[in-house]
Amino acid sequence: MIKKIFPFALAALTVAAPAAAFADDDTVATQIVDTMNKVFGVHPGFRANHAKGLVTEGHFKASPDAAGLSKAAIFDGSSIPVTVRFSDSTGVPNIPDGSPNANPHGLSIKYHLPDGSETDMVINSLHFFPVASGEDFNAFLQAVGASPAGAPKPTKLDQFFESHPTAPKALATVHTPDSFADEIYYGIDAFIFTNKAGAKQAVRYQVVPEKITYLDEATAAKQAPDFLIDELPKRLAKGPVTFHLKAQLAAPGDPTNDASKPWPDDRKLVDLGVLTIEKAVPDSLTAQKALLFLPGQVIDGIDVSDDPLIGVRDGAYAVSFSRRSQ
Repeated sequence: MIKKIFPFALAALTVAAPAAAFADDDTVATQIVDTMNKVFGVHPGFRANHAKGLVTEGHFKASPDAAGLSKAAIFDGSSIPVTVRFSDSTGVPNIPDGSPNANPHGLSIKYHLPDGSETDMVINSLHFFPVASGEDFNAFLQAVGASPAGAPKPTKLDQFFESHPTAPKALATVHTPDSFADEIYYGIDAFIFTNKAGAKQAVRYQVVPEKITYLDEATAAKQAPDFLIDELPKRLAKGPVTFHLKAQLAAPGDPTNDASKPWPDDRKLVDLGVLTIEKAVPDSLTAQKALLFLPGQVIDGIDVSDDPLIGVRDGAYAVSFSRRSQ
């Protein structure tokens, strides 16, 4: 499976982004977007990664246990309106949903609070991230771009995997679901909850469906190109879809600064509440262009951890938003 990461994108797209499209600064966030534009091509109006997606709306209602962990307003037990975007990986807007390259799938949640403020969660179906830093992620993308089908062995990607053994292990955790609604999504970054008593707890999010159903690679390849994008609105027309937002609690010694190191499976999971998806927005393509989800956009009771990827992701998403908005 690892050898099939990104072959579609590399075979279908050889167009590099024009120099005029790049920002002048050379921060790692900008470098990552530049590299994505080179690997996946430039598609005006679309994200540099997770370009293909579907926007939905619903609400979140926290469980009583959530308030014991965090004083954040989203956990006060009221019904909080949400905008949720499901997405395929890569910057290719028309990637087939059944392609291995469409993994990992993304889930971005924007909570709309009564006072007009917002907070976001940006997670995906990787159980943990391939690398720990923005610099290494950019190097990974460059290795992908330098390893097209038929490249002499060992390829740049082979060499990258050899020096970064967690990367192929992370990529091996993804699968193609039969529906965006039947996929489990993981928050790879750690965040710090603070409750009303001032107690702090490091957590990683999980968004868990009512059931998980994956397709084998041969079956996924036979599906219509937009089968995930088309299936969810039809399902929602028959009734809402629900997920459980959960927090995996770190134990002493669990790293919060390295997204490539998963916490042990025996760490406690707390059900924070129910995320209910009620409808797909009528014009998802237009709606998603105006949306910017930032993992570091937090509110009182939720703080970013020392994970450097949070800031890098915020920066890269902002750069991508600026370019697609022009």
